[in-house]
Amino acid sequence: MPYHVTQTPLAGVLVLEPKVFGDARGFFFESFNARDFEQATGLQRTFVQDNHSKSAKGVLRGLHYQTQHAQGKLVRVTQGTVFDVAVDIRQGSPTFGKWFGLELSVENKKQMWLPEGLAHGFLVTSDSAEFLYKTTDYYNPEFERSLLWSDPAIGIEWPLHLLDGAPLLAAKDANAPCFGSLG
Repeated sequence: MPYHVTQTPLAGVLVLEPKVFGDARGFFFESFNARDFEQATGLQRTFVQDNHSKSAKGVLRGLHYQTQHAQGKLVRVTQGTVFDVAVDIRQGSPTFGKWFGLELSVENKKQMWLPEGLAHGFLVTSDSAEFLYKTTDYYNPEFERSLLWSDPAIGIEWPLHLLDGAPLLAAKDANAPCFGSLG
């Protein structure tokens, strides 16, 4: 099996660890293979967009989601380390309102699958990080929303002790509404 798959406490959120081949020259792994992804997860998804960001230490991006054209995401890090977070905002889900966080790094090569309907964010804990993710639907700015990263109703335990100060946020994330406003 090309991936080792671990269920998380959030319904449908999976951690994938690819099989890595390494020797004195370096390493090789398939970061994505549709057939192997389906076999390992039982999911058949079509990815329509790849995104790549680079951020400095302390940058917190999120918690983002789309109200229509929800995006499933397969996320990973190619440089540095982040604390990656999923929040279940699917009405009727058994884990509605819960969160799950995981360290993703260039060293551990872990990936996280977030099904459609979750809010997502990450905090860069290394000097910088490059973050890549595949999406199952296109970015639609008119439907993009954010939840407040520090909302006590969600209670995310961000590893802020790893930073030199407060997280660096975009204005839309710093002023995002709380979870209770989802209605």
